[in-house]
Amino acid sequence: MLMSNRDRPARLHYMAYSFRVLQAGDHVICAVSGRKIPLEDLRYWSIARQEPYASAEISAQAELKARGL
Repeated sequence: MLMSNRDRPARLHYMAYSFRVLQAGDHVICAVSGRKIPLEDLRYWSIARQEPYASAEISAQAELKARGL
C-alpha cells in the first residue's frame, strides 16, 4: 500500500540555502503564525532554531524576538 504525503506535515532539517526532508509530507507549519506552508513555497527558515516562517516579515520578527529586541 502506498502512503500519500498529501495534507501531511513534513519534518525538515534546515540548512544554508536548502533543507533536507526527514519525514515526507507536503507542508510545514510556520513557527510564528501557525500558517500551513506548502514545501514548494517555503523560502524562509532559521538554521539555528530549525524553524520555518511563512514570510520575510515573520522571519524578521522571529529574529528580533530571539535577540530580545
